Amino acid sequence: MTPFLQMRDVSKTFPGVRALKHVDLDVSRGEVLALAGENGAGKSTLMKIMTGVFRADPGSVILIEGEPLEITDPVHARALGISIIYQELSVVENLSVAENIYLAKEPLRRSGLIDKARMRADARIVLARLEINIDPAVSMGQLSIGQKQMVEIAKAIASDAKVIVMDEPTASLSHHEAVTLLRLVRQLKQDGIGLVYISHRLDELFEIADRVTILRDGATVGTLPIAEVTREILVRKMVDRDLAQLYAIHASSAQERVLLEVDGLTLRNPTAHQPKVRDVSFTLRAGEVLGFFGLIGAGRTEIMEMIFGMRPHDGRIRIEGADALIAEPGDAIAQGIGFVTEDRKSQGLVLGMNVRENFSLTHLEDYSPRQFVHKRQEAARCGEFVRALGIKTPSTEQKVVNLSGGNQQKLVIAKWVARKPKILIVDEPTRGIDIGAKAEVHALMARLAHDGMGIIAISSDLPEVLAVSDRIVVVKGGRISRILDRSDATQETVMEAETD
Repeated sequence: MTPFLQMRDVSKTFPGVRALKHVDLDVSRGEVLALAGENGAGKSTLMKIMTGVFRADPGSVILIEGEPLEITDPVHARALGISIIYQELSVVENLSVAENIYLAKEPLRRSGLIDKARMRADARIVLARLEINIDPAVSMGQLSIGQKQMVEIAKAIASDAKVIVMDEPTASLSHHEAVTLLRLVRQLKQDGIGLVYISHRLDELFEIADRVTILRDGATVGTLPIAEVTREILVRKMVDRDLAQLYAIHASSAQERVLLEVDGLTLRNPTAHQPKVRDVSFTLRAGEVLGFFGLIGAGRTEIMEMIFGMRPHDGRIRIEGADALIAEPGDAIAQGIGFVTEDRKSQGLVLGMNVRENFSLTHLEDYSPRQFVHKRQEAARCGEFVRALGIKTPSTEQKVVNLSGGNQQKLVIAKWVARKPKILIVDEPTRGIDIGAKAEVHALMARLAHDGMGIIAISSDLPEVLAVSDRIVVVKGGRISRILDRSDATQETVMEAETD
């Protein structure tokens, strides 16, 4: 049986960079094809060619149901039956669910006006087919991330998609939402829809994929039935390293000196949509990596935002034994605290600016003693960090939007490390980056701790928390459930503290 979509000898060259080199990929209707590879391996470029965002280099061949053609743009791709659901969802928040599903293809009355009643009825049919219990009249802005993801899938189905590409679909979902989405993927497969599934969560690939295509450095390493692949084999083919190297447990550098004391920290006037964080107390020592674990919504991020002055709070914060009055982020920065936020793209970086400009945002005064920026000094210092942290970029003048997720994350960390904080808070340090980049970020955190910095690492990835932390703070329902030393922390003891 001929695959619905075939990509043969696909290459793509950008100025100074060859992103893809003779890549092959097939996807049939009724199968889940996993696409695996590190950030920068070429996955996104390949998907953009598949969906008409980019044109492949001459000599590349794309066949739909055996017929060669050129996909000219995203509208053409959708007309051919190819849809993509990006990690950053493309929804219109102030429109209804039905209006999002039928955006730009609304049913019309004879008068030429939109037939809203029919649109809602059609949307209800599509949602029911997918067993999605969402009112088509409700505004998208009222939905959770998981529900918005479901609506994006419904939108693809309403466009009569034959192949749907899912790019990191569970990266921002709770466990319950992720389980629901994977159920939906299986249902789409049974309905005869082909899926290209991209995820850095390897367990998901083994759970739902039929085959896996592996890319490395812009080239196809191979395509294998998932039943013939182990985690170790997959990781080795992706990054050319063994799995044990990627979650290596680093030696502790924790000292006796206490950098941070938090006593009775309580969120002031929480809204109905915020966890009621209350009576949080803990300490952080110099050279220590203190892990914070808990389910999404447990209050981990809110605790850090209070410490960094982003949320009003009661309670006491002491830094190196002295009371710290932190009412806004500027106060926290002045006290020697840095904060790598969970969402690097909206809160950590200015995507339209280049690497050099983003790097100096936290310490621009170092390069502008007389209100004029010394770009040569700025570029030289930035270059030192690019080399030291292994940030892959053609130059410090490269736009940040063009970097892979792992390199963006290292740049966010670099801009704070360059300021030499005493305490660095890192929220979800490796979310949305590949397994090789995870190992590099973990090693970087270990080096910073070895140099005496106190690090708070917040993560919903339990193996990561266990690998990087000297102690683990388990957060449940806005309060600290338990604090575990490394020697006492196992998957069982941490999950027991989280579920008690």
